[in-house]
Amino acid sequence: MQSEGGGFGPTDRIVGSIVDFGGVSRAKMFPMSRMTTFVEAGAGASPSWSVFCPDNHIAITPTFSVISDLRLRIDREDVRNLGGGTYWAPACMTAQDGTPSLACTRGALKRATARLSAVGLKALVGHEVEFMLFDAATREEWSAYGLNAVLAQEEFIECLLTAASTAELPIEQIHGEGGLNQFEVSFAPADPVGAADNVVLARALISRAARANGLRASFSPMPIAGGFGNGAHQHVSFVRQGMPILSGGSGPHGLTPSGESAIAGIVSALPEFVAVMAGSALSHLRLGPGMWAGAFRCWGLENREAAVRLCADTAGNPHGASLEVKPIDPSANPYLSSAAILGAAHAGIVDQLPLPSEVSVNPSDLAGEAAVELLPTSPSDVLAAIRSSVLAHELFGPLIMEALLAVKGYEYAEYSDKPVDEVAQQFRYAWTC
Repeated sequence: MQSEGGGFGPTDRIVGSIVDFGGVSRAKMFPMSRMTTFVEAGAGASPSWSVFCPDNHIAITPTFSVISDLRLRIDREDVRNLGGGTYWAPACMTAQDGTPSLACTRGALKRATARLSAVGLKALVGHEVEFMLFDAATREEWSAYGLNAVLAQEEFIECLLTAASTAELPIEQIHGEGGLNQFEVSFAPADPVGAADNVVLARALISRAARANGLRASFSPMPIAGGFGNGAHQHVSFVRQGMPILSGGSGPHGLTPSGESAIAGIVSALPEFVAVMAGSALSHLRLGPGMWAGAFRCWGLENREAAVRLCADTAGNPHGASLEVKPIDPSANPYLSSAAILGAAHAGIVDQLPLPSEVSVNPSDLAGEAAVELLPTSPSDVLAAIRSSVLAHELFGPLIMEALLAVKGYEYAEYSDKPVDEVAQQFRYAWTC
């Protein structure tokens, strides 16, 4: 990264952002000439930033109110060039003296990653982001996964890939999805914090590329009531002493004992973390049977209706074996959702949980004693599950739990009884950057 005055223009600017508990990116911008101040002193932010809701209501709590001050600090090494004179970096939330705030969600993911390292494990995470373009093709011009879908948006895709190259965002694949004007972008696996940073960066680049082409991008879990929902699946893999734990073993599909326990830990904890994976007022519209959203609490090899899909180590998976955690949608804070996945896998491995029975068919087809449990979607069940979760309290700590429960509690109370069409329209662009 260049130093101030080293090639930057007088109008160049640097923006640092965090992701709040409603999944919205919030930011401060400095002239590039003051980047050192952004790095060393930070930008001021009220503690109430932690309890902003997607509709911009502030869910004040005893801790998160109008009193006191926090700082958003960036690191020079994290700065990316968005093009057009705008630079971006992920910010961490700190106290005025630079002490990390325990309400910082990026910090929570760092701590979850450190917990894995303490038991000799390293994780890689690869994200997928789905979004819907508005003011684009008509229904008559669109085919799901169609060649016409991508060719009709060549200008948008070219703009996005150019920006991604400039910003060093490792895009691996782009394709049209099942819904009208719905697309998915996949990213190369990276360390968990860097991978979550890439999600925030990607939403910014997609939003900018869309606007540059007269379009609008929606990352809502349900942009149009009754339509296709957007997902934000995460692929996670683990190695210990350089060896993968999801392949090369004697268990089902090559799983090692630690790999089996990692799956067990994630499947076991999923209901406790719906609030941070798919916790918006619209998420329940996507998280259901038949939506390919992983609504069933189970795992299976290449099972796209299971909450945890095992992608085995084959020639078709160049990055090796991984677990795709499917219930996550784009309203999720990517730092918290990744921390939940890593924390659940860590707990399963440490406790040596046994691998649950594999579900190798569509879970919807199973009934009676063989029926598979659905993940909770009612507001009361989702809140009760995370409020009573020992693991969530352990992973996130009291400050994050206070803010999270305040935001989700307000959101559910305010919107659960409103017409779905009205809520979908209100939040269509809430997660757009």
